[in-house]
Amino acid sequence: MLGLPAAVLFACSENAVRSPMAEGILKHLLGHRIYVDSAGVRAAAQVDGFAVAVMEEIGIDISRHRAKAFDDLEDTSFDLIVSLSPEAQHTAVELTRTMACEVEFWNTFDPSIVDGPRDIRLDAYRQVRDELMA
Repeated sequence: MLGLPAAVLFACSENAVRSPMAEGILKHLLGHRIYVDSAGVRAAAQVDGFAVAVMEEIGIDISRHRAKAFDDLEDTSFDLIVSLSPEAQHTAVELTRTMACEVEFWNTFDPSIVDGPRDIRLDAYRQVRDELMA
């Protein structure tokens, strides 16, 4: 792909943590130049509160994000789909079998599986946020 893609989709398992964080970051950086969206294999009930908190720390508000599944997308005309979980990668490959769309797999840790005190859990979310930012 030469230059910037015109439309990017971030995908993960439930569209509650990783993909909304990635969507928020790219919208913050390049949302005025490209279309950015996110989806999950399944849609969670709501965006994860820890994801909202760590994104607020860097000045990005994802609190109004509404989780959606691939089936909920109004448009599938993406130039690039970035899958953040193995499950989303499989779905993205299936979706793009008949499309001219690049698919990249960024195997990203799911911080929601971390157990323990709030500060330990927030640190896990911060690591994912920082990895996505990089």
